[in-house]
Amino acid sequence: MPLPFLTAERTFETASESALPYDDPERWRRPYRPGPWRVGAAALGLLLASFMLFAAVLIALSGSLSSSGFSSAAVALGLGLAVVAGALRLLRMGVWVSGRGLRRVGFLVTRTVPWARVLSVRTVQQPVRFVGLPRTVQGQALALARKDRRAEGTAPLLTTHDLDFLGRPAAFDRAADTVEAWAAEHRRG
Repeated sequence: MPLPFLTAERTFETASESALPYDDPERWRRPYRPGPWRVGAAALGLLLASFMLFAAVLIALSGSLSSSGFSSAAVALGLGLAVVAGALRLLRMGVWVSGRGLRRVGFLVTRTVPWARVLSVRTVQQPVRFVGLPRTVQGQALALARKDRRAEGTAPLLTTHDLDFLGRPAAFDRAADTVEAWAAEHRRG
């Protein structure tokens, strides 16, 4: 069964090829693969969830039909399903593009910016958060400048030290170039 959120879309290699080589530019797509740290964390979450769901089945089968056995199994089942949902959301996190705009999917919040409100998307050298923690390190970030907001208040779209690009600077460069090309293509049109 193909998992479309795990596959990267085809990148362009030559300058003559369009940044939008897709039949359906209105479909949301992530122009890069999720990094090994993100996939590994989601896999560990799914492994934990499998144990929790197995525990829920065991509690339900071994317990009597009393309300306490049923409620314990229901709690274990609910927690297991919550961990599965969290792992899948972790895999969906990142930057997505389409003909309609640019979408930044976070763990709890998703924000979409139409291309008409995008001034520029560019790579800058700046202090970035290390794997989303409060600690900052020097790195590169893909910054979004919007027409309706100052640049100081916006978080970077991608950084060299997030879960997708940690230890993979070439992958960051490819992803940043692809998102910049989508922005340039739609600002022209």
